[in-house]
Amino acid sequence: MSYPTPFPSVPAGAQRWRRAFPGELDQARAARRFTSALLAGCSELDEVLLAVDELVVNALRHTKSGQPGGAFTVEIARWDGAVTVAVTDEGAPYEPTVTDAAADAESGRGLRTVSLLASGWGWFGNDRSRTVTAFFSASAAEAA
Repeated sequence: MSYPTPFPSVPAGAQRWRRAFPGELDQARAARRFTSALLAGCSELDEVLLAVDELVVNALRHTKSGQPGGAFTVEIARWDGAVTVAVTDEGAPYEPTVTDAAADAESGRGLRTVSLLASGWGWFGNDRSRTVTAFFSASAAEAA
């Protein structure tokens, strides 16, 4: 099993953007468009977009964000070539964990995928609100 890995905090001078979305599955596409527009020129854009998609879908499937009236927030930070993407949801009674899905399983690989794509990932929160963040280091992401 893989555990969250520590990564540096976002410096005060980083560019930051945040947007709230309704808790509906079609909003995963809107979150990817939001991220793509902000990170044009990022050499690891495809990997970042896949991580955003996985984090959003996890929020919608596994937390209160996916229930009627739910919502989630995506925050992007960029500095010196590094990027973080964070998805804040409305919480769940259990912790996000990387699992090993069966070869024929149709789901269960979201955080495994994020952990393999990103330089690090982590989370904090509780059953009312939780944020899951993926970090892409300056060596893995390119400044625009």
